[in-house]
Amino acid sequence: MIGCYLIYSDTLKRFYIGISHDLIARIEKHKVNFYGKNHFTSKANDWKVELFIECENFAQAVRIERHIKSMKSSKYNQNLINYPELVQKIKDRFKE
Repeated sequence: MIGCYLIYSDTLKRFYIGISHDLIARIEKHKVNFYGKNHFTSKANDWKVELFIECENFAQAVRIERHIKSMKSSKYNQNLINYPELVQKIKDRFKE
């Protein structure tokens, strides 16, 4: 299952947005600094999944990820988590 995910660190008080085929394995890699010491997620090890948006294909996942990142807003991310209808609007907007 491919999708876009939002994870949050209480330590950093920040979100990270990414794409994955295997969310559980991907989160574990973030927690153990698999991607290196200089990667953003290496600054904390308390990442937790706040939202997973299941996508139809990889292209849709990329478009949704880019859209969310372009908003550059924690408030926007929080609204996506709190209001599922916003997620559906995004999925419809970036449908092929």
